[in-house]
Amino acid sequence: MRAVRLPALGAPALELVDVPMPEPGPGQARIAVTGAGLCGTDLHILHGDYSSRPPVTLGHEVAGRVDAVGEGVDPAWIGALVAPETAFGTCGLCRWCRTGRPMLCAERLSIGSGVDGGFAEAVIVPARLLHRLPDWLDDHAAALMEPLACCCNSLSDPAVIDAGDRVLVLGAGPVGLLAAQVARAAGASVVLGGTSADEERLAIARTMALDTLVVDTPGGVTTLEAWEAARDVDVVIECAGVGAAVATALRVVRPGGSHIQMGLLSGDVSIPFGLVVTKEIRVRAGFGSAPASWWRAVDLVAARAVDLVPLVSVVLPLRDWPVAFDRMASRTGLKSVLDPRMA
Repeated sequence: MRAVRLPALGAPALELVDVPMPEPGPGQARIAVTGAGLCGTDLHILHGDYSSRPPVTLGHEVAGRVDAVGEGVDPAWIGALVAPETAFGTCGLCRWCRTGRPMLCAERLSIGSGVDGGFAEAVIVPARLLHRLPDWLDDHAAALMEPLACCCNSLSDPAVIDAGDRVLVLGAGPVGLLAAQVARAAGASVVLGGTSADEERLAIARTMALDTLVVDTPGGVTTLEAWEAARDVDVVIECAGVGAAVATALRVVRPGGSHIQMGLLSGDVSIPFGLVVTKEIRVRAGFGSAPASWWRAVDLVAARAVDLVPLVSVVLPLRDWPVAFDRMASRTGLKSVLDPRMA
């Protein structure tokens, strides 16, 4: 089968190569991939900024249909539309594994970095990681279940948003649009903030009935200052991973409010962290997903409380992986999905 792989640490590029079709072992299932989303983490892996164990097939935002199972796995999984959790291997014994937080296990290996992932025609995962999705769900959009589960991990387990809260989401990328929908589903009044460069993304958000704010315009700055003075923004969710956005979040959130850090900062940043003390801000972050957040994500999609389809900007064959990476680097569109079934 074909797979997009990182051949070695420090390699200048990925490679589209032929590899043997994998067979599921005991307790495992094979997913025939219908869609694999490109994530900023994939870009960090390529640049050597995120740990990986090459040679390895990238891709951790995966969806597809189970086409084979190993010994001990219920054959009823075959044919099901699924998305898998990413923590392929953990110790199972540490405090984090035993409390349902496998992403924090020191021995964790994740698909797409530690073991082969979904930028391929098929991927092998432990059957315990499978989540059955509604059959009506678009099989490209289904690849966004993983980032949705990450949002649920940060916002819903435990819940940080109450019905009636006023929520500002900073960052108009895929995670920002997903976080805004999760917050809205919790009963909050939500505004999604982005910069002038995000107008295409903000326009998509408006088609989803989300209120938006362009934060780097004079009007946007005035609005943020008014919200800060009024002290009525209960929760700010930072999804941009930019120091300036973190600083804005800490200034705008009301005293006693919550700052949720979802954007992954690429390095040290200078922020007014003293505001956390003087305003008694509750700070929370989430890394990856957990089993509980996956169940919640599936429930939200099944109830049609979160719409994944508008976030898919382009679907490309595996051979066009460079196009997908270029779109990611240039912030073109929202989510690029690779479909290995395409020629």
